[in-house]
Amino acid sequence: MTAFTIAPLHDEFGASLTGADLKAQLDDAVIAEIRDAIDAYSFLVFPGQHLQDDQQLALTRALGEPEANHVTLGTSGQVEHFHTIGNVLEDGTKLGNAHQRTVFQTGNNLWHSDSSFRSVPTFVSIMSAHEVPAEGGQTEFISGRATYDRLPIAEQARLDPLVCIHDYVYSRSKVAPVSDGHAASLPPVRQRLVRANPSTGARNIYIGSHAKEIEGWDHDESRVLLDALLAEATRPQSIYRHRWQAGDLVIWDNRCLLHRGAGYDADAYRRRMRQTRVMGVCNTMDEVVPPLAAE
Repeated sequence: MTAFTIAPLHDEFGASLTGADLKAQLDDAVIAEIRDAIDAYSFLVFPGQHLQDDQQLALTRALGEPEANHVTLGTSGQVEHFHTIGNVLEDGTKLGNAHQRTVFQTGNNLWHSDSSFRSVPTFVSIMSAHEVPAEGGQTEFISGRATYDRLPIAEQARLDPLVCIHDYVYSRSKVAPVSDGHAASLPPVRQRLVRANPSTGARNIYIGSHAKEIEGWDHDESRVLLDALLAEATRPQSIYRHRWQAGDLVIWDNRCLLHRGAGYDADAYRRRMRQTRVMGVCNTMDEVVPPLAAE
């Protein structure tokens, strides 16, 4: 028997899972089913869960090693496993559009994969929606796997061996300054441009706002390729826009998805999301990429 009823959300990826309470202690069979669904669908929404922090962290630990919040770690050296996404502080205070923290979070409105700028990037992100605005505040997702599959075979072969430099300071400096300590904690890293799911072998492009340039290429030449891949990946018909409801618990696979916030009016509305992340296993350069079936 399966714990969940699964309903696909988009032609290319994504599913809604109902039928199990994620607040309960989950046995190994249920966790295995969630892992299989991550591999199959990349984006999972569990409506009406209303997880509190301790329950969300327990689920995070069940899926792997929780990732430390890079902002807290880079600025204070403290390990904190939660990110608060939105404009509501722990004491309930609402920040407006002009607040520095709100401005900094607009970096999330660029297409990205969480922590691709870390040597060991994120496996999955887990987001629990507590307060959502009446207008705006959606999150958009695209599949790098579907993008790769659309490319001509010759282009796939050209991309497969390439290495991309991911740089947090490069991406986030576009929206707000990055402190010296935070910047020093996140030097540029090398990542594969094409990754493969270790369970299925399915390949995907791995790009986003943190992807600065192709190793060994001229910067302008790099940007032509990376910008063209992003344009192909984010064609309108390939975008799934998630309209959050309070109580949603969403898990997405950062190995193959890009996402971005759609923006909202922080002066008019409250938005409070709590996010945890599960660390990946290794740097992408150390991943074993299975050969294509035709090779």
